[in-house]
Amino acid sequence: MKRIALALLTTTLLAFGSNAQDLAINSTDYRTAVGLRAGETSGLTVKRFVGSNDALEGIFGAWYHGFSATVLYERHTQAFNVSGMNWYYGGGAHAAIQSNRRIYRHYGNRYEYYREGSFGLGVDGVLGLEYKIPSTPIAMSLDVKPYIEFINTGGVWTSLDPGLGIKVTF
Repeated sequence: MKRIALALLTTTLLAFGSNAQDLAINSTDYRTAVGLRAGETSGLTVKRFVGSNDALEGIFGAWYHGFSATVLYERHTQAFNVSGMNWYYGGGAHAAIQSNRRIYRHYGNRYEYYREGSFGLGVDGVLGLEYKIPSTPIAMSLDVKPYIEFINTGGVWTSLDPGLGIKVTF
């Protein structure tokens, strides 16, 4: 019985060890990236692979009247049969807070705005293309991050939110 338990334990440990190696070598050739995203949601971005092709990305955005935090789950697949170039797609959620400023948007013959001190929660999607430059720790991306945001004052915001990103990988 001890031999069976020892063999089972050894097999389990070897399986987990090989899985850890698979996680370290993914389709992007890096595990973690930190950088900047420029777009409607601009700010600091941190990406961490949690599987061979699956990543979690956080975007901490700031603009002159508020802050936002976004978490995205992304799936990566090779693009155009080019090493280091990947499509990524997925979804997630965000939270945003606004300062005491009123921001007006014109829709036809009516105006909508964030009211003073508003808070919003939203659902996000993402579709993009990322290129990890060979032999360098740099990755660049181009994406759209469409979202719908529900605001505590009763408003609803929607946007395609295109963006450009540059990250340092390690």
